[in-house]
Formats: sequence, structure tokens, C-alpha cells
Amino acid sequence: MKAMVLDAYGADTRFKAAELPQPAPAAGHVRVRVAATSINTVDTMIRAMGTQLPFAPALPAVLGMDFAGTVEAVGEGVVDYVPGDEVYGCAGGLADLQGALAEAMVADTRLIARKPASLSMREAAALPLVAITAWEGLQRTGIRAGQKVLVHGGAGGVGHVAVQLARHAGAEVYATGGGEEQAAIIRSYGATPIDYLREPVADYVARHTGGAGFDVVFDSVGGANLANSFEAAALNGQVATTVSLLELDLAPAHFKGLSLHVVFMLIPMLHDRHRESHGEILGKLAAIIDAGGLKPLLDPQRFAFEEVGAAYDRLGSGQAIGKVVVEVQA
Repeated sequence: MKAMVLDAYGADTRFKAAELPQPAPAAGHVRVRVAATSINTVDTMIRAMGTQLPFAPALPAVLGMDFAGTVEAVGEGVVDYVPGDEVYGCAGGLADLQGALAEAMVADTRLIARKPASLSMREAAALPLVAITAWEGLQRTGIRAGQKVLVHGGAGGVGHVAVQLARHAGAEVYATGGGEEQAAIIRSYGATPIDYLREPVADYVARHTGGAGFDVVFDSVGGANLANSFEAAALNGQVATTVSLLELDLAPAHFKGLSLHVVFMLIPMLHDRHRESHGEILGKLAAIIDAGGLKPLLDPQRFAFEEVGAAYDRLGSGQAIGKVVVEVQA
């Protein structure tokens, strides 16, 4: 089978076409004919940093975590899937798990679900990692109807899903973004946009909550922005973040009695711990999607399989609006 591989790590390393043996599915696994895969920030980090990250695959590496495709073979004990089933998931591209930048990949059935019927393969491939992350973060905050929820980065990969899932839960949703294009995206999902470039945290907290703060803050920006999340949260509020790789003074969180939830959705894949939870979440998301409660935001620029390097560059440029997707097979 054809794959796009890395023979070395580094930000400027090029992907090369290679012929690899077609993998055979082990017990509890299926082989999927990959139709499309999307690129996430963690994929670009692996390419650039390689073995500086403890979960980087050995070289030569086949990256790509998210995928959508069609089951073409099943391993021993698999009863929930048969050849021809259309599936999606996040099941490879790190550690010893071959990724989706190949014509075929083997996936643990606990990490996949049936593709939402209303989505194309390209659309479905955009969702697994970001949607599972958004779901996990919101569930851990105990989100419920009637709460005021703030999503930092509401037009981003994880953020645009968090906005829609919070709305689906019945919350009153606000989201930060920069400029009118991002504001329009946030508004299209039924949330109130906040231009963080023009309005300080104290001002929008006063304007939208009367100074009380937001019940839930979902921070998909993270880093130094966590301080803004603490400032925006209500007393005894809930803060979920996907990016907490920093040293930070927790005094503001202490004096507000905040609960901080750190989301690292790769744990089930890396440690084979509760993998079935990812498949279950993807199944629930598919139902929400097919009922019209969630739609993926895709960058308008399209990339063929051989253009994966350009696709990585597109995400790294900061110019993409929505998920960058590589179409493995037309």
C-alpha cells in the first residue's frame, strides 16, 4: 500500500511516498481503507519535535491520528463491524500505532464508531480528536442547561465544537475570537462573539454577566490565556483547558474556589486505558451530528494525498480557518 512517511523529524522535514506492506488486523481490530485524515496541532508537534515527545512514533513514521474510511477486513472476535461499514475515529499516528497517512490502517474497534451518515468522509475525518476533546472537557465541568459558558478560541478546531456542544446542552454560550471573520463563525453557531483583541476580560465579564463571571470556561487556547480564564470564571466556577504546559500562579483560582480540568485526550490511545470511552463518545457525537446539532468547520483549501506537506504548512501558517483535511483517496 502507498503511504506518506517521515524518514527524519524536524519542522522542515519532507514527507516521502513509500510502499509498505498492507497491515493485517489483530484480534479486536479492523483494517480500514482510509478516505481522509485531518491534521491537528499535535501532529505538527510530532513532526517538528520527534523524539523530544514521549509518544512520537519510531522512524520511518506514518503520522495521522484522525481518519474516516471503510472497513475492509476484521480481526478475530470483531462482531460489531463488517467489511463495507463506514467508520471514523482517532486511532493511530503515535507510539507504535500506525497513522492514517496511508491507504490502509489498522484500528482498535474501541477507538472508532460508525461515520455520521450526514457527513462526507472529508467532513467526518475533521472531527474525532477535537470533538472527543471538547466533549470530555465539557462533561468534566458538569455542564448543564441554563449556565453561562465562555469558550476561548470559539472558531478554532476544538473551540468550534465546544461552542456547539455547549449550545446542544442548553447553555448560554459566549466565545472569544479575533476579527469579524471569526465572529461570524461563532455567531453562526448561535453563540455571542467576543473580540478579545478589543475588549479586556473585565469589560466583557461585566457586560455579559454583570460582573459575576461565567459558570464554565472552556479554554482551547491555554498557555498564558489560562490567567484570563481564571479572571473570567465565576466564584466556584469550572475551568477546562486543553493546553496547560506552563508555570502559572494559581492564587486567582484559589481565591475564587475554581475547579481546573486538564484534558489530554490521547491517554486512552497511549496507555490502553478505557479506550472504549472514545468509541462511545464518537457514537454519541454521530447521533448529535445526524440530528443537526453539530457540524464541522473545514478550511476551504483542499489537499490531495501527495500534498500532505503543504497541508501541514497550511495549519502551521496560522492562516487556516477550520480543520485542514488531506484526502487520501478521492
